[in-house]
Amino acid sequence: MARGNTRQRIQDVAIELFAEQGYEKTSLREIAERLEVTKAALYYHFKTKEDIVISLFEDLTRPIDELIDWAAAQPRTLETKKEILRRYHAALLGAAPLFRFMQENQATVRDLSIGETFKRRMLTLLKLVQEPGFSMTDRMRCTSALFTMHAGMFFIHNVEGDPEEKRAAVLEVAVDLVTQAHQARS
Repeated sequence: MARGNTRQRIQDVAIELFAEQGYEKTSLREIAERLEVTKAALYYHFKTKEDIVISLFEDLTRPIDELIDWAAAQPRTLETKKEILRRYHAALLGAAPLFRFMQENQATVRDLSIGETFKRRMLTLLKLVQEPGFSMTDRMRCTSALFTMHAGMFFIHNVEGDPEEKRAAVLEVAVDLVTQAHQARS
């Protein structure tokens, strides 16, 4: 396990087991066994699987919240919007295990509060990369830019090629879409 402290180790093992077996089929006992700790030691940090997932979501999406705070304080220029996309891309890469979990466990995500919280973050980001007077086409370009980044997280592994080159291409397409939307207004 890459990370050091017990809480992070629990999160790492849990997300690993959720990916292997599915969220519903994974028990706290199995997480404790994989960690080679007692259930009591696990309970000290997390009482339920839901607590683990919510903590993962909060930890891995903190950079997105920081990005939103940063972006809200910046001038609403095309350069700022490109930087929002670059930073969002980096945040998505850092949260890749969480996004895989969300994709593979959509019913669980819906049942927990994280789905609605994530949707609010996306709507906030969308407002930060578009302008109020945009045409429907340009609003769709900005929306598509964010979804291009999300699709890249989920489907890029099915596209042949160098992983770094694929990640760069996803970002380039997203930036192109937002740039087109802004140039259409000029």
